[in-house]
Amino acid sequence: MDFLRPASWEEALAAKAEHPTAVPIAGGTDVMVEINFDHRRPEYLMDLNRIADLAEWVVGEDTVRLGAAVPYSRIMEHLRAELPGLALASHTVASPQIRNRGGVGGNLGTASPAGDAHPALLAAGAEVEAESVRGSRRIPIDAFYTGVKRNALAPDELIRAVHIRKADGPQQFSKVGTRNAMVIAVCAFGLALHPGTRTVRTGIGSAAPTPVRATAAEEFLNAALDEGGFWDNGKIVTPSVAKQFADLCAAACTPIDDVRGTAGYRRHAVGVMARRTLTWTWESYRGARRSTEGAA
Repeated sequence: MDFLRPASWEEALAAKAEHPTAVPIAGGTDVMVEINFDHRRPEYLMDLNRIADLAEWVVGEDTVRLGAAVPYSRIMEHLRAELPGLALASHTVASPQIRNRGGVGGNLGTASPAGDAHPALLAAGAEVEAESVRGSRRIPIDAFYTGVKRNALAPDELIRAVHIRKADGPQQFSKVGTRNAMVIAVCAFGLALHPGTRTVRTGIGSAAPTPVRATAAEEFLNAALDEGGFWDNGKIVTPSVAKQFADLCAAACTPIDDVRGTAGYRRHAVGVMARRTLTWTWESYRGARRSTEGAA
């Protein structure tokens, strides 16, 4: 196994063009596990830690540009207001040591359906900034996952950053695991309210071959909130609406039985998490409305 250590982003792109099979490594929290267990033996490893830009972020007017190697601990500490769903998901990643090393770019590159960042990225509506010597492009998160541990990157492309819309409403993340730390998700669920567009977005992890959105559930809830005037009147979402939303989220899953859980349990758990996160986010939205009205 040869080791590549580019000193700049341009050198990294050139190296990836010359060696398309090179596996990039920054935190190494996914790659090193696969190598240590002999599940992967790449011809080339490409260390990206000398490229400072990958560990930086920029908060813009509407979006956050998050470098591919920004550690989860930094997201938790500095971006909780702008990216609350991703910050909550970051809390569930492994251990403090791994949260200090791992980043969203690694989750995206591995594209495991169990990656903790994926549901939050889907719910927030992110775009992946991919680049090669041929140029740069942004891949909508909905089009990024193409199969089990497969993504839309071309062989000569690297992930430079993720562009995530700043939260304009409450967001939540929930995860089921066999213990509280150092655990791969049995299943996970992310939900984001977008009052500006009066829409909701979801993200489901570890309950399908790829991370997925529950689009039918989103469409149902969007219509129910609109028809009931909930965005304006701030009333509690009715139990029947919450149950139907949860059932549709569960129906969006195509899970498997494995050592972490059964397919039936995963469907059930996703439905429970969908109902709970809807309750939590809507209560946060109602509370914010009451505060605004009281201030006025």
